[in-house]
Amino acid sequence: MSAPTLDISVIIPAYCEEVGIAHTVTSVHEQLSAEGLSFEIIVVDNASTDETVRTVQDLHLSDVSVLVNETNRGKGWSVRRGMLDATGALRLHCDADCAPSLASLNIMRDLITAGADVVVGSRLGPGADIGQKQPLMRRAAGSSFQTLCRIILREPTRDRFCGFKLWKASAAEDVFSNLSLEGWTFDAEALALARRLGYGVVETGIVWADREGSRLSMLKVLFPVTRELLAARKNVKRVTSARGKEGVDRLSKPVDHVPGESRVTADPD
Repeated sequence: MSAPTLDISVIIPAYCEEVGIAHTVTSVHEQLSAEGLSFEIIVVDNASTDETVRTVQDLHLSDVSVLVNETNRGKGWSVRRGMLDATGALRLHCDADCAPSLASLNIMRDLITAGADVVVGSRLGPGADIGQKQPLMRRAAGSSFQTLCRIILREPTRDRFCGFKLWKASAAEDVFSNLSLEGWTFDAEALALARRLGYGVVETGIVWADREGSRLSMLKVLFPVTRELLAARKNVKRVTSARGKEGVDRLSKPVDHVPGESRVTADPD
């Protein structure tokens, strides 16, 4: 790992986000500039078929770049590409509609300063401020996915798929260079792998507002997602086993974890 050259990198995966991407990128740029931080914003376009790339380029903002995937490789692949291309000491994975959550960034940075390696923005954690909740059916489906992840990966984070996570550079490079999933379920593998490698993972409530989006059918994706999570479990075990003694010696407590505390992990099998 090369020495970080910036305070923070913000990675924004995008697919056909021409309507809202300008607002998000501008909001991130304005906040980080106002705080006097050295930063970069990396938009990773996942082969959009609309004007997402042009919309970002037309902003003509310094410290903003666009990486364009030649083909649609999945959200996980896009985030991984941005994380490994970044040069910030901190690396924020921020969805294309994450502008409201920027109000919680400083709290997350404080948790990193206090000793956490990964801070998971959560819609379920204490202090969460939800401006617009997801529809009931979507929340029910989300709860089912969370339970499935907990059973297969033994990953205790309550809200794995909220698109607002802050990583130390060392943890980000270690985890994402060993990630196997390329689709939207990558978050579950990333957090499980981070814990198993010994990184402190903290979950904290954040400001969040839902937007209209896809409606996943649990029945349609149940078997593909189960296969992916089983493959992720196998990969987590492979990576951590290869580390030997320098592998895992702690498992951070979810939500109320105090950075610096630790406990011995259980074997995922």
